[in-house]
Amino acid sequence: MNLEKYVSIVEDWPKKGISFKDITTLMANGEAYKYATNKIVEYAKEKKIDVVVGPEARGFIIGCPVAYSLGIGFIPVRKPNKLPREVISYKYDLEYGSNTLTIHKDSIKKGQRVLITDDLLATGGTIEATIKLVEQLGGIVAGIAFLIELKELNGYEKLKNYDILTLLTM
Repeated sequence: MNLEKYVSIVEDWPKKGISFKDITTLMANGEAYKYATNKIVEYAKEKKIDVVVGPEARGFIIGCPVAYSLGIGFIPVRKPNKLPREVISYKYDLEYGSNTLTIHKDSIKKGQRVLITDDLLATGGTIEATIKLVEQLGGIVAGIAFLIELKELNGYEKLKNYDILTLLTM
């Protein structure tokens, strides 16, 4: 299936000069969403995944149906003050400023094989921070799966020491 035809391109959004890749049109098509989910599920099975982790919010959209299909758990990575129990956090730099991600301290057991999911690989900063959190808890990042990789932003360079599945390169 050619997933590219299900991704809408929105020019000059959220600001002038940006060519936004909108996956909501892919998600709105049941056949395309199922196909993409099943491709990631196949990858996860090959990697013998124990648990799926995804950063908010689009990592949830990708990771939850994968975890459900595999019959395993999903662990959310969220911004500060969004998780109710004890968390660990990781602060990382963005092009302009910084951001922080958190994960429940008891969410990953040492040695668990983790699949990290997100909609889009751009600069790689969010996923790099998610990797740091998983590894700090003793998890093994066995794979990372994206619907789309934006090749020109070179996010792969930050993640090149990990096994990556990308369904579509734009």
